[in-house]
Amino acid sequence: MEEMGRIWRGSLVVFLLLFSWVFHGSASVTYDKRSFIIDGQRKILISGSIHYPRSTPEMWPDLIQKAKDGGLDVIQTYVFWNGHEPSPGKYYFEGRYDLVRFIKVVQAAGLYVHLRIGPYVCAEWNFGGFPVWLKYVPGIAFRTDNGPFKVAMQGFTQKIVNMMKAEKLFEPQGGPIIMSQIENEYGPVEYEIGAPGKAYTKWAAAMAVKLDTGVPWVMCKQEDAPDPVIDSCNGFYCENFFPNKEYKPKMFTEAWTGWYTEFGGAIPQRPAEDLAYAVARFIQNRGSFINYYMYHGGTNFGRTAGGPFISTSYDYDAPLDEYGLPSEPKWGHLRDLHKAIKLCEPALVSADPTVTSLGTNLEAHVYKANSGACAAFLANYDPKSSARVTFGNMQYDLPPWSVSILPGCKNAVFNTARISAQSSQMKMTPASTFSWQSYNEETASAYSEDTTTMDGLLEQINITRDATDYLWYMTEVHIKPDEQFLKSGQYPVLTVMSAGHALHVFINGQLSGTVFGGLSNPKLTFSDNVKLIAGANKISLLSVAVGLPNVGLHFETWNAGVLGPVTLKGLNEGTVDMSSWKWSYKIGLKGEALKIQDTTQSSSVEWVEGSLAAQKQPLTWYKSTFNAPGGNDPLALDMSSMGKGQIWINGESIGRHWPAYTAHGNCGDCSYAGIFHEKKCQTGCGEPSQRWYHVPRSWLKPSGNQLIVFEELGGNPAGITLVKRTMDRVCADIFEGQPSLKNSLIGSSKVHSLQSKAHLWCASGLKISKIQFASYGVPQGTCGSFREGSCHAHKSYDALQRNCIGKQSCSVSVAPEVFGGDPCPGSMKKLSVEALCS
Repeated sequence: MEEMGRIWRGSLVVFLLLFSWVFHGSASVTYDKRSFIIDGQRKILISGSIHYPRSTPEMWPDLIQKAKDGGLDVIQTYVFWNGHEPSPGKYYFEGRYDLVRFIKVVQAAGLYVHLRIGPYVCAEWNFGGFPVWLKYVPGIAFRTDNGPFKVAMQGFTQKIVNMMKAEKLFEPQGGPIIMSQIENEYGPVEYEIGAPGKAYTKWAAAMAVKLDTGVPWVMCKQEDAPDPVIDSCNGFYCENFFPNKEYKPKMFTEAWTGWYTEFGGAIPQRPAEDLAYAVARFIQNRGSFINYYMYHGGTNFGRTAGGPFISTSYDYDAPLDEYGLPSEPKWGHLRDLHKAIKLCEPALVSADPTVTSLGTNLEAHVYKANSGACAAFLANYDPKSSARVTFGNMQYDLPPWSVSILPGCKNAVFNTARISAQSSQMKMTPASTFSWQSYNEETASAYSEDTTTMDGLLEQINITRDATDYLWYMTEVHIKPDEQFLKSGQYPVLTVMSAGHALHVFINGQLSGTVFGGLSNPKLTFSDNVKLIAGANKISLLSVAVGLPNVGLHFETWNAGVLGPVTLKGLNEGTVDMSSWKWSYKIGLKGEALKIQDTTQSSSVEWVEGSLAAQKQPLTWYKSTFNAPGGNDPLALDMSSMGKGQIWINGESIGRHWPAYTAHGNCGDCSYAGIFHEKKCQTGCGEPSQRWYHVPRSWLKPSGNQLIVFEELGGNPAGITLVKRTMDRVCADIFEGQPSLKNSLIGSSKVHSLQSKAHLWCASGLKISKIQFASYGVPQGTCGSFREGSCHAHKSYDALQRNCIGKQSCSVSVAPEVFGGDPCPGSMKKLSVEALCS
């Protein structure tokens, strides 16, 4: 019988595999108002954005697996036109831009894909994803009813769709792509430009649908999305959004997990409690698809950052940090939220909610299916007051600004404001320092043979075509010996007005000053006394772009560079306007032309080493070699001693560094409760906007790695260190009796007898070495700054030291008997604990 059973089970497995393959071969994706229906099965879909060029192919499997472990069903990504078609008709789909490989990694993990073809992406990406050559197609205007633009856009969209079809990657072909997006956040643009915008929207939707992908098309922030295209919502909150037709599913294509960092700006963070609250409110109000933008933000390698002024880090306070490590508690809290939502799924996809008021700012959303499935969401919208509500003859405590989720409509298994997941704090540990060689970049001067001379001032991107950040503007000023300032010492004032983004002013080869703009106003003005001498004076202006704009009405028409006026005030004749003089232009740096960042070309210049190496000199290239540190911890360069420039490792561009641009903002205490906006929870004021720069492990060899740094301002390379990102400490902050997923396993009569537990774990290879803080009672503060409150159990440390020291992970029940009795009967108590990992 046992043998028969084994044969039968084996046959069943083969049959099921064949059945699933046959069924999958004719799979379909449809939808109605309740949900997407994939292969005949209704699903509440939880998705996360991971942009393939913002990490390396070697990182992809781990990122996707962590996304799956975090409870995701779908990976959402843009397609980056300028990465794939850097010049007309010349395509690139290798390395970080290997789109097919990325999608197949997602498929191998058993997840779906939402492919946002765009091809406009915004995304804080250079030029919003458009290739710069597109700007120079005759007669073109971007994103409107314009013939040349529509031809180019349709061509690229078809290219991507045909590539996906050829690789059988759409769901009806057995692939993972279940939906695609055309255009991106176009509604606000259409509103501004009127009729041509409406015509373009209709054209784009019709063009996409005709491509016959077999999966639905989406347009985000597009209230008039033509049928059958689904309109969707982007924002911090989308609970009150509904699609433009009753039969379309309610989609949240971008739930913003944080915000981008700009050079000169503080680092934005969004509390995990508020993000979970936004998602729970969306799901309770008929939401069927939620995507986290970003789930892993990653890195703007090379010159891919847009803005302008977007930092090289695109961490976005995402659940997976820039380096691919879980950002706790956000990753763990959302994982628990997703488990709770999935427990409710049978009811959510089968019924419409009944909404009942439980009091002021208190509501219950209840889904009851004919099958008997039930799910309830109990919400407290008050940002200040907690509440005790009665629902189904039971009482539930709701913290401020929170939603409790009750699969089965009985036991609360999750509350958005009560975090069961641990918090962790990371540290950057020095792994190696460098010894440097240097090469001084020459200050370009007018009329030399590698320059072009023209009348007047020209726009920067028209000349460089964005092949480099750098453009020299050069002229000469002849000073007569009888100029009054030569006797008085009152040097004339040079004023240079520029469209941005940064400017270094050199007079006779010496740096006279640096000015730069910012994201909110890229324009800048240099105005200062300049030391001129009798005779010929060389004025050399190095204009620097810091990424091209990625958003705004017709941003393709926006300017960069020195457009003037340029004046000299304080001469015998008064003020001279130099704007229409003859100016010489030189594209890029000499070091760039010599390709000294390339491992094979770096020996083409004479490097100076040892004590002769330049220190704190502007326009200097630095070179060092180093061995890769052991282990698997992510790596970064600590650039805090440097000013501004670019970094390469083994010829691969890490990106722009700019630690000299310190963060301005409003940093301070931040409550999770109340409406979130991008300036609400900022950190790092007064420090560099970005200090650490990610070095992908896969870019390194075991030994002999080449590091090249170009420094514009004159930083000190002796301070650069290679660091490892490791776990430093972990914390738990658990209330007595707070909702737990374990509550779903027990009957309603026993729910109040279940104890909460504090769980701690260190990363692989580390163990809990010390309990830094522990308090059972009413402790105050957050991880890294806990302190005892007015009530504290004196045996708070005992159980934790006994259960946790020397272990990789441990758990402790949050109950009076564990800590020697109740220190304050009648009070709502919690356990706060901080432990060191080593």
